This record gives sequence, structure tokens and C-alpha cells, in this order.
Amino acid sequence: MYTIGEFAAFGRVSVRMLRHYDAIGLLTPARVDQATGYRRYSTEQLTDLLQLVELRELGIGLDAIADVLGAGDRSDALRAALASRHAELAASVADDTARIARIERRLLTLEGETMIDVDYRPVEAVTLYATSTVAEGGPAGVPAAIAGAITGLDAALETARRPLNEPGVFWYEPIEGTDDLGVHISYTADEPPVPGAGYEVVTLPAVPTMATLIHRGDMTGIGESWGALMQQVVADGYRMTGLCREVYLVADGHEPGPDWVTELQVPVERA
Repeated sequence: MYTIGEFAAFGRVSVRMLRHYDAIGLLTPARVDQATGYRRYSTEQLTDLLQLVELRELGIGLDAIADVLGAGDRSDALRAALASRHAELAASVADDTARIARIERRLLTLEGETMIDVDYRPVEAVTLYATSTVAEGGPAGVPAAIAGAITGLDAALETARRPLNEPGVFWYEPIEGTDDLGVHISYTADEPPVPGAGYEVVTLPAVPTMATLIHRGDMTGIGESWGALMQQVVADGYRMTGLCREVYLVADGHEPGPDWVTELQVPVERA
């Protein structure tokens, strides 16, 4: 049997940490002297401690470690814990890689090596076959909201024997008193437009001055493109006066890809 000090030294942890593991039931001593309160640990427990230390160094949480140490088949439990942590780290690396790329693009912009190509022009009224949905929680909920609504719009137009005319136009509006967004999804209507079940005929008004920016590729960087557009609008002495639109100039299918071309639009006027 080992004293708590010896056991802590063998496991490369502090005595305080061993007491904590005991308090939460993660690694209790093999024996506690009732008279003195001294803790004693067995040789067999050293394997548990070493595995606990390794998993903590890998960033695995105490709850997951408890599942491993208490599992009937420890190999399977350990494999599951490691696979889960691997997935977490891979996602984190991907997020950090995207942030690094974004920082590099921003630095190039600040150094004048890239230009934000915002165009200001009038946009004519457009008549659309549209449907609406709600993105719960705001922008983060937009992809799921669109995925659920666009298939319904496709089906409604096909049932009504209306064409799925490109470009598609999406626009967004805040829902007052909530964090949610109203999401409007549409295709360009044919002439003359024909009403039908499951969709509306909507005409977006003409805009005297629309600030536009081309976003190329999938939707992973569209927030960055919107931010660049808004910053340039302000820098150029304009103010936003209406709802933002996304016009999908090149979009093959419903799964965003590297070849997609999306025009971001926002109505503006001189500040």
C-alpha cells in the first residue's frame, strides 16, 4: 500500500488533486484509517491513476474519464472517449485554420493588396415565387431553416407546374422581440406569374441605390463577405435603408459548393 504522498508522486499529480478525485468519487483510496484519516492506495490503483492523468492531459473531461474507469469493457470505453476527443480536436483545428485564413485575408486588405469591390447601382423590381420560414436563434439557425423550407418550395412549384427559375433570391428580416430571423426563399417567377398552393407571388420593389458585393464559393465565409460589404458601405459614406438580399447567380443544386456565385445586396442611401 502507498501513502497519499507516495501515490501522488508515482502518478505525477498533487496530493490536493488526489483528495479532489476522492471527494468526487473518481478515484477513492483502497483504505482509509478511521482513527487518523490517512489514505492508502493499492498497487492496482496506480494503473487507474496513470490512465486518469493521461486522459486529463489529452483534455478529456472528468465525466468521460469516470465512464472509462467504471466500464466493464474498459478498452471499448477508452476507444470511445479517445474517438470523441479526436473529433473535438479536429473540429477545433478546422475552425482555427479558417480563422487564420480569415486573418490573413484581413491583413492583406489592410495592406492594400486586396480590394473590396462594392458596386452601387439601381436594381429593378423583381417578382418571385416565395416561401417563408423562421431561423430560430438568428443567423446560426439560417442553414437549417433553409434546408427545411426549400424542398417544400420545390415540391409546391413542381406540383403547380411552375419552373424553378434562377436566380434564386433570399432575404432576411428580424422578428421583433426575439433573436429569430424571418427567412424568405424564392425563385424568379415566370411571366405572367401564377399563384398556387405552398408558395406566394411576391414582388420586391425597385431600389434606387443597391450596394452589392460578389461572394464566391460555399456559405462558410459568407458572414465575412457580409461584414466586408457593410464596412465598405459605411466607409463610402452610405447608410443601409432596407432588408439584405442574397441573389444566387450560379448555384448548382441546394448544396453550396466552391463554384457558387452569390451577389450580396443591401439598399443604401447617402448618409
